[in-house]
This record gives sequence, structure tokens and C-alpha cells, in this order.
Amino acid sequence: MGYTILLAEDEPAMREVVADYFTEKSGGAMTVVAAPDGDAALALIEQRAFDLLLLDVMLPGTDGFALCRAARQRGDVPILFVTAREDEQDKLHGYGLGADDYVVKPFSLAVLYAKAQALLRRAKGLTQGDMLAAGALVLDPARGTVTAGGQPVALPPKEFALLRALMERKNRVLTRDELLNLAWGWDFDGTDRVVDSHIKKLRKALGAHAGCIKTVVKQGHKLEVDGDEKQA
Repeated sequence: MGYTILLAEDEPAMREVVADYFTEKSGGAMTVVAAPDGDAALALIEQRAFDLLLLDVMLPGTDGFALCRAARQRGDVPILFVTAREDEQDKLHGYGLGADDYVVKPFSLAVLYAKAQALLRRAKGLTQGDMLAAGALVLDPARGTVTAGGQPVALPPKEFALLRALMERKNRVLTRDELLNLAWGWDFDGTDRVVDSHIKKLRKALGAHAGCIKTVVKQGHKLEVDGDEKQA
């Protein structure tokens, strides 16, 4: 399976080294389309579909945050910020806009590639696992789909990962740290407050079926269902 990745980066050397590394490491399975500034990246986002966006925050023209916002208005493509900015508020702002992960410069190309691979696998539903059922919710890890009361629910990658973690451990309280590890990865360096933001978005997406997601004060969150539904 081939992937097309948009890299919005204003440093020519960085564009070249990332594109070359991804192409070589993937054996040609990843095609990197580079944009030298935010306006060019925005035009590409509006013209075609990508499997992953690698966005620098500080870009000439349209900045990375605005690109993230524009991409989220069009769909659920995974978004990975590549930035020199380490400020916690910047990260929280990015996650609030729908970003899936951050890599701070200077970074290891191997780490960037691994994060990109993980986001692509998650978004394309290439992880293994049977159908999960909990009350009116059904989640298919292989296809990356969710239905609530028989109706399809479109979830961004992080909300999908959170729901899967909760459904796989239904009726059990998961701490925010556990949810961070399950949905963001063990090397996530933000705060656990981002969990509550994405839980709120997940509840909104599930609408009338969101009541099963409970917040346990001073502990975390759980997906609460009656009986003992088995995985389908």
C-alpha cells in the first residue's frame, strides 16, 4: 500500500532530508510532496487528498495552526506537527485544533518516521483485532469504523484510539496517563489535560450514545455498559 504525505517546511535542507529518508526507509511506499510555505501547502490540501500531513508551525504565509484547522474542516487525515516550538500552550492549542502528535526540532529522523508510521497504521485501520461491541457502539479496528445505534460515526484518529482503548477495557476506569499511553504513545511529552479535550470531542461525535463514557472524579474515564457484552 502506498501513502502520499504532505510536508510543509520552509527549510530546503529539511524538506530534502525528510523526503529522502521516508522514501528510502519505506522502500518507495511513501511519496512525500513538499511545500515551501503555508500558502502552497494550503493550496495542495484544497486540491488533493493526503494520507498524512507533516506541518511546521512557523511557516511563511499560512501558519501550521491555520493549515491544521483547514485540514480538519475537510476530513480526518492524521496531522503531525514538526516544530521548533516547545511551549506547552502551543502544543495544547495544536491538539485542540485536531493535531495528532508533535515532534520538536531537532529530532531524530527515525523517531519522526516511526510516529508517521504509527499514525498511518492507526488511520488506515491496519492494526489487528476483532470487532468490539459495547452497548449500542460497535468498533471495527481492522476497517477503522464506528457505528452507534447502527449509524456510522466519523471519528478523527485520536478520538477513534480513545474509544477503542475504552471499549477494549469496558467497565474499567482508565487514568489519564493510561489513556495518553494508549492513544498518544509512551513518548508523548504533553500534559494529561489533552485527554479531557478529546473525550469531550468524542462525546460530541457519539451524540445520544455518549452517556456510556463516564468521568470518574480524580481518577479518569471509563466506558460503562450493563451486562457483559462480548467482542463480536
